[in-house]
Amino acid sequence: MKLAIVGGGSTYTPELIDGFARLRDTLPIRELVLIDPAADRLELIAGLARRIFAKQGHGATVTTATDVTAGVQGADAVLLQLRVGGQAARDKDETWPLECGCVGQETTGAGGLAKALRTVPVVLDIAEQVRRTNPDAWIVDFTNPVGIVTRALQTAGHKAVGLCNVAIGFQRKFAAHLGVDPELVRLDHVGLNHLTWERGVTLLDAPGAATGREVLPQLLAEHGPEIAADLHLPLPVVRRLGVVPSYYLRYFYQHDVVVEELKVKGSRAAEVAAIEKQLLEMYADPALDTKPELLGKRGGAFYSEAAVQLIAALLGTDGRTTVQVVNTRNDGVLPFLPDDAVIEVPAEVDAAGVRPLPQRPVEPLYAGLIANVTAYEHLALDAALHGGRDRVFDALLAHPLVGQIELADQLTDRLLAHNHDHLSWA
Repeated sequence: MKLAIVGGGSTYTPELIDGFARLRDTLPIRELVLIDPAADRLELIAGLARRIFAKQGHGATVTTATDVTAGVQGADAVLLQLRVGGQAARDKDETWPLECGCVGQETTGAGGLAKALRTVPVVLDIAEQVRRTNPDAWIVDFTNPVGIVTRALQTAGHKAVGLCNVAIGFQRKFAAHLGVDPELVRLDHVGLNHLTWERGVTLLDAPGAATGREVLPQLLAEHGPEIAADLHLPLPVVRRLGVVPSYYLRYFYQHDVVVEELKVKGSRAAEVAAIEKQLLEMYADPALDTKPELLGKRGGAFYSEAAVQLIAALLGTDGRTTVQVVNTRNDGVLPFLPDDAVIEVPAEVDAAGVRPLPQRPVEPLYAGLIANVTAYEHLALDAALHGGRDRVFDALLAHPLVGQIELADQLTDRLLAHNHDHLSWA
């Protein structure tokens, strides 16, 4: 099996490498290609990848490429982990919206739109190169905003699925609270990427079993303070809702509080840039043959495990059908959304593809916000594909974190000014 990682020069890549090495029986990789235009960082990461594989007795070959077409040749799956504009662009996404009293965040609100506008054209160009070179390869998107990027890929007819680590993170935390193996925990997870709720948690009778018992009320009763603290939401609200929102819901539920915190705290991008600088120094050490503990502060916990599970199922390495939370086409699963919307729900995954599971009716408290953000994502993709100030303005006006003419106007001007070099039409 051959895998390719576009954006393989990322400081995050050793997290994936570690997962591939530990879970080699699940995903037997023969060759791993790291693809990145930054040749110096690429060789640094590749060297560490080879040492991690060697230490753990993995026989895969690690190669590098600066050209996408050459790198994806013969790959069974292509993983996308891009950050167009790097941490410098992210820093802007997280700061200029605050000037207008709006949340500055790289995946939602005005900052998230800016990232989508920069990212979608680049991802689509890469996907076209994959399709021309290797049309049978699966494209697995980690690139944020995952929902919009996956929708762009699927709308263009690519064999693509999106993946986020929010669901697997909740699965692991709930399993730890319950003192059980994570494979025994199944989530009733519904919504859009970075806009989801855990409406139920089933403790299965056995791994992969169809039967089990509902334990979310137990979790909230016994571990409510820890869960609420992780979400940075008030415990009484979480207990009254009786669900566990994604921590990204705080941007909606406590918008003004978060804005005031961010004005004081500074950007996450600045924190990550400092971490990356230290990581690159560590990676240059020829004696390093494990992922550093510091990498855990970089973000993306459990991504490697989620990626291994998803790719193994898609490529049919063991012939099983598994249930995994992914980002994929709605096709009537949530009947209040268009069929071409991309939702984040549990799905059956195997060599035949991805099939989202039926969902019970979504409560109005959540369905309204899901529908609102889906409409924004439709407009955001239109702006990313076709450009134009009016399309950017429309997307911002539709976003529930903006929604006012004056704000949308101010944010549009700032977005275009800060992203001029990344938008061919600006």
